[in-house]
Amino acid sequence: MLLRRRRAMVCREIVEAVTDYLEGTMSGRDRARFEAHLEGCPHCREYLTQMRTTLNVLGRLEPEDLAPEAQDELVALFRRWQAE
Repeated sequence: MLLRRRRAMVCREIVEAVTDYLEGTMSGRDRARFEAHLEGCPHCREYLTQMRTTLNVLGRLEPEDLAPEAQDELVALFRRWQAE
């Protein structure tokens, strides 16, 4: 049986998948690809460290913890990022 290998992850995919990685919701295959990329990419390792630190310092925020203006600003930023 011929198994097809999935291509290696690139930095943008790492950034998009970091939440799934940290929450442990990634498939085993994607987790292996994620970690393989980290082995060779110091920038993504640093990004992962920064995300872990941010979560540890801030904890978990719920939408109701934010002022309505802050919620609106975050939604607007997210929409602009998605449009790029």
